[in-house]
Order: sequence, then C-alpha cells, then structure tokens
Amino acid sequence: MTRTGSSPGVLSIKPFRRLWIALSLSSFGDWLSILALTALAGSLTKGSAENYAIGGVLVVKLLPALVFGPLAGAVADRFDRRTTMVIADILRFSLFLSIPIVGRLDWLYIATFLVEVVTLFWIPAKEATVPNLVPKDQLEKANQISLISTYGSAPVAAGTFSVLALISGVLFETQRQQANLALYINAVTFLVSAATIFSLREIPKQGGKVSVPSILKQIFAGWRFVGSTPLVRGLTVGIVGAFAAGGAVIGIAKVYVKALGGGDAAYGVVFGMVFVGMAIGMFLAPRILKEFSRRRLFGLAIIGAGIALALIAIIQNLVIVALLTALLGTGAGIAWVIGYTLIGLEVEDSLRGRTWAFLQSLVRVALLLTVAAVPFIAGAVGEHRIKLNKNSVYHFDGPNAVLLLGALVAVIVGLLAYRQMDDRRGVPLLRDLMAALRGEEYAPEEPGGSRERGVFLAFEGGEGAGKTTQARLLAIWLRDQGFDVVTTREPGSTKMGMRLRAILLDKETTGLSARAETLLYAADRAQHVAEVIRPALQRGAIVVTDRYVDSSLAYQGAGRELKGKEIAEVNRWATGGLTPDLTIILDVPSDVGLGRFASPADRIESEPREFHERVRRGFRALAEAEPHRYLVIDGTQPQADITRQIHDRVRSILPDPVPATAEAVTSTMPVISD
Repeated sequence: MTRTGSSPGVLSIKPFRRLWIALSLSSFGDWLSILALTALAGSLTKGSAENYAIGGVLVVKLLPALVFGPLAGAVADRFDRRTTMVIADILRFSLFLSIPIVGRLDWLYIATFLVEVVTLFWIPAKEATVPNLVPKDQLEKANQISLISTYGSAPVAAGTFSVLALISGVLFETQRQQANLALYINAVTFLVSAATIFSLREIPKQGGKVSVPSILKQIFAGWRFVGSTPLVRGLTVGIVGAFAAGGAVIGIAKVYVKALGGGDAAYGVVFGMVFVGMAIGMFLAPRILKEFSRRRLFGLAIIGAGIALALIAIIQNLVIVALLTALLGTGAGIAWVIGYTLIGLEVEDSLRGRTWAFLQSLVRVALLLTVAAVPFIAGAVGEHRIKLNKNSVYHFDGPNAVLLLGALVAVIVGLLAYRQMDDRRGVPLLRDLMAALRGEEYAPEEPGGSRERGVFLAFEGGEGAGKTTQARLLAIWLRDQGFDVVTTREPGSTKMGMRLRAILLDKETTGLSARAETLLYAADRAQHVAEVIRPALQRGAIVVTDRYVDSSLAYQGAGRELKGKEIAEVNRWATGGLTPDLTIILDVPSDVGLGRFASPADRIESEPREFHERVRRGFRALAEAEPHRYLVIDGTQPQADITRQIHDRVRSILPDPVPATAEAVTSTMPVISD
C-alpha cells in the first residue's frame, strides 16, 4: 500500500511520548510482577500447597477489577489525573518493595491485592489523559501504540525474569532470594514511571467522564445484544472460552515447569513464549492466509491452540513444551486480532462500546473462576504413575489433567465458534485452506464447469479522484503488453444498467431512499457481472472496472450511514461472491476532488461536503481492514507518479501474456527439410 504526505508519528508528540514511556514501564512491571510473585509464593510453600499458593496470587490479582472498577473510574473523573497516577505509582513501588522485605505469604496476598486496587485507579486516569495529549485524528494510532506496549512488554518482562533468575541463581542459594531480586527491580520500574509522569505538566486536571459500570451490569446489558447476533455470539463463545483455557495455563504453568525439571528461568522462558507466539499470530498469519475467510480462521485458530495445549499436557519435555507454548500463543494471537477486527468492522458504532465492555467483563469472570478452580482440580487428581515398560514410567499428575481439560474447552469452543461464524458453508475446508496457502481464493466450479481465469482490477475513490483517467491509462498500458483487456464502469455498462444510471445520477431523482439506492446499484452490478465481467474473466481477459462493490460500501454504507454488513451481503449475493484481485483506491480530500469540477454534474456529486468526507473515510477503512487486497495512492500526486505506482503493483499479479497453448506450440522443434 502506498501513502505519501503522511503526518509525523504520534510518538513525535512529546507529552504523549512521556506518557507512553510511563505506560510501557507500568506494563513491564505488571508482567514481571506476575512471574516474580508466583515464584515467591511457590518458594514460601511446599508440596501440594504450592498449587494453592500460586493460584491464590492470581485470584487476588483478578478480584479487585470485579469489585473496585466503578469506584476507580469515578476517582479518575473527579481528581487531578497527574496526581492520581503519580501517587498510584509511588504506592505500587512501596508495596512491591515491602513484599520481599516482609517475606510472608499472607502479606504477599494483601500487598498484591492493594497493588491491583491502586492499578485500577491508574488505568482510567491514563485512558482519560490520552485524548488530551494527541490530536483527534491521531487518537486511534495512539491507542494502537498503547495496546502494543501493554502486550509487547510481556515477552520483555519474561526474558528479564529468566536472566535475573540465572544471575540470582549464581548469587543466591534459595529460590526465595532469587524471586526477591526480581521484585526489587520490579518496584524500581514504578518509581521511574512516577517520576516520568510527575514531569508531565501537560496533563489536565479534569476531562471527560470515564466511569466504569459494575461488572454484573455490563454483562446483563451486553447479553441481550450478543445473544441475538450470531457473529458476536460466536466471537463471545470463542474469546471467553479461549481465555478460560488460558487461565488454566496461567494457573498451573509454574508448577508444571517445575515438575518437568525447570526452575524460574525456564518458567520465564515458557511464559514469554506465549507472547512471542501471540505476536507471530497477530502479524504473520493474516498475511500468509490472505485469501482465507477470517471468520473460519477465528474458530480454527482456537481449535489449533487447544490441540497445542493437549500436546503440552502429554509431551513431558521442557524444550518441546516451550516450542508448543509458542504455537499455543500463535493460535491465541490469530483469534484475538481477528476478534478485535471483526467487532470493529461488523458491530455498529452505537453497540460497539457495550459489546467490548460485555466481553471484557465476561473474560474477567471466566479468568477468575478458572484460576480459582485450577488448584482444586489439580489437587483432586493428585499424582499417578503409569508404567509403560520395565524402564519407563509416565507421570500423570494434577497439572497434566488441568492442561488437558483446558485443551478440551478450547477445542469445544473453537468448534462452536466455527459453526456460528462460518461464512463459506458448502466450501470444503481443506481445499479452501490449501488455496489460501497458495495465495489464491478457492472458487467452486460454476454449474457449467467453467472458472474465472483472467485478472479482475477495480478502481475506487471519491468524486474527482482521477479513477477514470487512471483506468484508461492502465488499459492502454496492458494492451501494449499484449493482454486482452476489457474496460468497464459502474453504473451503466449494460443496457439495463444505462437506465439505472439515469435514475441514480439524475438530479431530478428525488425522494429515493438510501435502501432503494443501494438495491438499484446492486441490481446494476448483478447484470454487470453476469453480462460483462464474468464472461471476460472466463475467457482469460483482464477486466478493469471504474467502481465496484466497495463504492456501495463507502457511499451507501459510510456516506448514507447504512449497515455495511447488510450492504456486503446483498452485493455478495448479487455478484456471486466475485471479488477483484486488486482494488486501487485513489485517495484525495473531498474538497480537492470536488474542486476539480466546474459545477456538480450529478446527484451524488451534489451531496454536501460532510457526505463526501464520510465516503473517503469509508474507503480508507475498507483498505485498512484488508490491506493485502488494496493499493491506496495519494491522488493529489502528479498523474505520472500515480500511473507508475499502479504499474508497479499491477505488474506483480499479471499472468503471462502469451497463452499456454501458443507457448506449447512455439516451444517445439520445427522440422527442417530441403
């Protein structure tokens, strides 16, 4: 994707950069504290009590969010946010420092509970501060960077813990002393964070409300909407089930690593591998499986994570377990990024907030219940020895049972989510997956046994973006390369379409509802595909169209503010699911594009400026959701530069202009005779 003239990165804003540093330190300290506290709790107990001690740490870390969330939000609304964050960080520094000094399990629980209560006051104060430090047009990017920092610091904390464990193993004799070193360093991170925020004078004393309703209220309010929507129901089942399975892993990981002969360093490595895998899943999988259905991939990712978890429970080799943990994290990362994206794209703005609140609340409850139950399940199973042969004994203990149970939960919820969300019913899964791995979209044979063999290119953009000019120039260039090229447009490339175009674009057409307009465009498109596009593709031609389905999604979806999901479904049915191989979006500000006309020429061009701005944002949102399928170009550049960028991208997907049959003939040795 090509973009030029972009604004400086959000981290170039000095106040936000300082807040980001504080957030990164705080997140690093939170992750490091999980490892250090569970390690210390394990060192303060013996035998089966270790399971309960570690589970207790995780329970007291989760419990405050269920009780004090609303109170913390109210404090962030009413008090100086900078003071709130500085005091919170100083308190966290003091509490973490006190844990190794006191050295008792009861104080560890009390201090951990207080730390989490204090953290609840820090988070809403930070969330309310960000919009005051960055421009509105960069707020989404700022939130993305904050999210990356929150989860990206986890593998860094895990690696740090492993290194500290190795160093302290040389310096100290007991595991307790080794865990203490990590807690001292953990405390220092919050002291540095407090100093960083104290220097941030730009934080306003008060701002918008960010109060958090109670957990039970969020769950009941969200259930009505979720229960009636198959997509969100599938996402909810998958995400909550996956987190429940993850809670089983978190609750038993320390004990399981110890049973495999690993110490704190190995525990840190295994913990970090989960997040390394998540990063791989979030960034690589959607790029490798570009053409595969995201809804199908969501359920399959959770099933894959469940299978990896089952193998972790069965294979008792620490190195293999670490590698399988990365595979488990990969599945979780794929599911998380798809769930995050689908909710953003498919759920209406008015419902998106309650959907996220519902999911987050339900996830907290699922994690708390799972972590609390894990020690009891492990204790109930006990220790078992299975004699395989004279020299080999297989150990099946409580941790193995917990991990297998978590794997079973993950596989079941993955299957349920897959069935709820499958948007390609009737398409064989294996063939669909293999086609995606080859970089192709699997298309079943048409009733007559024919399939598209050509290349389908679409030009999109707002009014005056230059689509028609660039489509014509591309067609000329392709014909010069020896290709069979069909140029077309929407609406009006068929006899019926010409009549529809007259209705749709005529200024005299008044009283046309947004839904009727959408259906008329879909009718034109259905005839366009059947009469022009599909026959050309079936004979192997390159089709270049000026507008296609994305125009309806942008104009009627974003512009007319209709539901994008419904428009997509209507057009998917109208076109038989035919999707361009590449969509080229020429992006220009609406005032620039409309300024290229002497006067508004048709009904759409005559719409107000706000309408065209929504259309522009609609096109950009489509490209950001599936970047592999789009080329976005700054349409204010010189025409020659735009043409060159289009040629560079189109060239990579072009077939051989010489037909295979002709190549077969020309490759034979001619007969030479006198």
